[in-house]
Parts: sequence; structure tokens; C-alpha cells
Amino acid sequence: MLIAIASGKGGTGKTTLAVNLAVALNENGKRVTYADCDVEEPNGHLFLNPKVDKTMQVGLPVPQVDSEKCDGCGKCGEICRFSAIVVLAGKPLTFTELCHGCGGCALVCDPKAITEVPRNMGEIETGNAGEINYIAGRLTIGEAMSVPLIREVKNSLPSADYTLIDAPPGTSCPVIEAVKGADFIVLITEPTPFGLNDLQLAVEMVREMKLPFGVALNRAGIGDDRVKEYCRREDIQLLAEIPNDRRIAEAYSRGELIIQALPEYKEHFTDIIEVISVIVDEQSSLQKYDQVNTLRNPL
Repeated sequence: MLIAIASGKGGTGKTTLAVNLAVALNENGKRVTYADCDVEEPNGHLFLNPKVDKTMQVGLPVPQVDSEKCDGCGKCGEICRFSAIVVLAGKPLTFTELCHGCGGCALVCDPKAITEVPRNMGEIETGNAGEINYIAGRLTIGEAMSVPLIREVKNSLPSADYTLIDAPPGTSCPVIEAVKGADFIVLITEPTPFGLNDLQLAVEMVREMKLPFGVALNRAGIGDDRVKEYCRREDIQLLAEIPNDRRIAEAYSRGELIIQALPEYKEHFTDIIEVISVIVDEQSSLQKYDQVNTLRNPL
């Protein structure tokens, strides 16, 4: 099962939830993969302390123009949606930082003056944290695009009973790439006006993607009840409430896992998995019913 942990804003506890879920599942005998797709600021390693045994550089194919072959026709600039290559006064200029690596410019170049060369944009670390498979992307400092690196992290996932995607914060393209294809999405938030506002944005995103999801409430006890009221009004499953406990913050500051520093909280995380499993099974059964019903009663 592929579970993505996301939020509408940073600092709500995505990584805290993801790493504790990973360890809780592993302690229950499940094969687990933890994937840190928050490639601009990966920090799951601070809690899992993995042994990294392989680092792979990730490159994006960008255009390189042979000026002797180029006839200045301008087709490359016309096809590029991101202005990564333009032709001025019959001479091509490339802006590789804007290139998305689609290869369209090379395809339309009749004199074959364009070849693609890799531009390093980051790296992928793989290893193990005990029995947990660990994989994380790390974007090169100054690199603007993280989506291609996130895509490569997901393409490199080892098989497991449960794969936990630690997504970037927000609701932009990197988040969409990270959660795409998930069996379930956990949206973690906090009971504050900012938490509610950003949760609403995240809910709109996953509903547009038609992916099953639920909400985990972190730092429960602060703020007000508007997040709970919103979930009730929108018929959103509230998966768990993690209390606003100073001891949790202290354990976090030391790089410790909640379920190990405070074992009494382990059931909060195992309960989340149990609820998710029930929801996914129910939706799978409904989909199978709809498929059978369609076969029996075609339009």
C-alpha cells in the first residue's frame, strides 16, 4: 500500500507522522519503505538514522546547440512552452534552468543541430534504517525544479508491504507529483486558523485528483475546534488526534521518535493504519462492485 503524508503548509508534522508510522509498521512485522520526497529540505534521516549505501546523481536532459549546424529557423523556440530556448537574430540561446527536459526542441530541429546533455539537478540516497528501506531525494542548492527529482525517487522505490511518501509542503506541482498514484493520502494539520485555511486548500487538491484521504490532527488541544467542525461538515475522516504534549516536542528536538520516547502514543499511529486499511478495502470493494455492475448492465 502506498500512503502519502502531505499538508497544506510546512511545520504541521508531516515528517514526524511519516517516520513514526514507518517504525510502528516495521515493529508490527511489515516490510516498510520510507521515501523522503521533500527534496528541497529532506529531514527524515534525522529521526531514522539510516545507513546510506548508495548515492545516485540525477540529471535532466537539456538542449545543447551546434551553432555550425543551426540554420536559425526558430522552430525550437516555438515549441518550447517554458522559454528555455529562444532564437534571436538567427542565433539560439538556451536557458537550461528553465528546461523541463521534454526533448521537443531536438525533435523539431530539421538540421539536427540540437543534442541533449544531462544537467545535474540532485541526488538520490538509498539505504536502510534497521529493517526499513530508506530512500530520499536531495535537490541541488539553487535548483528551481524539484518535480523531476521527486519522479525519480518514486521510480526507484523498492517493493514493500507499505510505502510511506513524505511529501513536500503546500499544494503546488511538487506535492502533486509526490502524492500522485497513492492508495491513500494523510493530510496532517493543526487546530489553528492557518491550519484550517491550508487544510482546505489541500482537500481541494486531493479531491481534484480523486484520491482517498483522511485528516490527522497534530497538536490537538491548542487553537479551536474549527478543523474538527470542517471535517464533520465535509464528511472527512478524522484519522487521529496527536495531543499538544511538551514531551513530544522535547523528543522531537532530540531527534527521537515519539513511539520510542513515549511508547504510550504508539497506538495513535497504529490506529491510523487500521483506519486507512478499512477505508481502502471498502473503496476497493465498491470499485469492484461498480465494475461488475457495469459489465452486467452495459450502456
